[in-house]
Amino acid sequence: MTDKNRQDAKDAKRKLPDDWRWVRLKELCHLITDGTHKTPYYVERGVRFISIANLRPFAPIDWNAYVKFITPEEHAELTKRCKPQRDDILVAKIGTLGLAKRVDFDEEVSIFVGLALLKLKRDLVAPEFIEAFLNSPDAKQRAVTGAQGGGRQTLPLQNLEQFKIPLPPLSEQQRIAAILNEQMAAVERARAAAEPRLEAAKALPAAYLRAVFNSPEAQKWSKKRLGDILRLRKEVVHPRDNPTGRATFVGLEHLESVTGRRIGAVEVDMATLTGRKPRFYKGDIVYGYLRPYLNKVWVAELDGLCSVDQYVYSVDQTKARTEFVGWFMRSPVYLTRAPIGFSPGQLPRIRTEEVSSVEINLPSLEEQEQIGAMVNARLARVDRGRKTLEEELAAINALPAALLRRAFSGEL
Repeated sequence: MTDKNRQDAKDAKRKLPDDWRWVRLKELCHLITDGTHKTPYYVERGVRFISIANLRPFAPIDWNAYVKFITPEEHAELTKRCKPQRDDILVAKIGTLGLAKRVDFDEEVSIFVGLALLKLKRDLVAPEFIEAFLNSPDAKQRAVTGAQGGGRQTLPLQNLEQFKIPLPPLSEQQRIAAILNEQMAAVERARAAAEPRLEAAKALPAAYLRAVFNSPEAQKWSKKRLGDILRLRKEVVHPRDNPTGRATFVGLEHLESVTGRRIGAVEVDMATLTGRKPRFYKGDIVYGYLRPYLNKVWVAELDGLCSVDQYVYSVDQTKARTEFVGWFMRSPVYLTRAPIGFSPGQLPRIRTEEVSSVEINLPSLEEQEQIGAMVNARLARVDRGRKTLEEELAAINALPAALLRRAFSGEL
């Protein structure tokens, strides 16, 4: 049984309200096209160009953020073009498959080749209703099921035409669409309020660390080079040495920027290693030197292995405390003092001698311990607040799918 037949069988078992019926999308559209349009159309400053990545259903397009101008010369290089009109539906054929946006503007635009264009039969359907359905979990599942390709999947137009829609009478479509528009607008307002709060919470650790290490008090502490207090650990596990046993691997992807938190790890069989891995021990500083502006600095709470994109340091405890040095290396103050290298064709990085050259202001060992404890406590509170905001935003982001499920089950 094909995926289409399985979906049809599933639809047949699904109970709809009495006056609803299953209709294929091709019966509701005058045209489904990938945007072929032979006549170029320009505006004085170029052609408005909409990217798939910037489509956001149920939200008006921000022309400053979501659209760029291209010149007539750039436009001529596009092999496929189209001219969407108000109440047409744009549908993503690649990327976020099935993502749909109703054209709610009268601007002249040229759309990205990865978008399909639906021109609806307005005597049968309300455009807002179709937009809502195409963004529903049901439609997204149909898009993924009908996709073709490997790494970058595409949604064939014939598959899009075969989408089955639970369709009520036009007046009911309009009623449901009006309710959804009101509810989605409320969701967007909630999201718009929550997102800046979350971004502000994420910015707090860096701001706080800057205040600690760039304070007037910090300027009075004695200065030392990191090279005077850090010792580069050069132990490496290499496959040619035929290592055995299991180890915990912590790479850059397992560390959170700025906070120093480990957010993952992988247990590995050292006998299967395909490349060399630096070894670290509990209490070492594991420092991501590739793209150092990400501030991926971790004080290890266990023994293990890391990637070759990380340096491993031990701290001379007669001169400095590990927690204090770790927080300094995560701070914006460290980044302003660090000579990060930029080479054509390479990601930004910092060499060991450059890390060693960075100056750190050091108070007494006792004060370092106090500051380290204070920073830990303060940022733990910040982290709890950030998690609360992330949960709040996740709940907001889950609302559209829940609302759309209800809408297309006849529950609104």
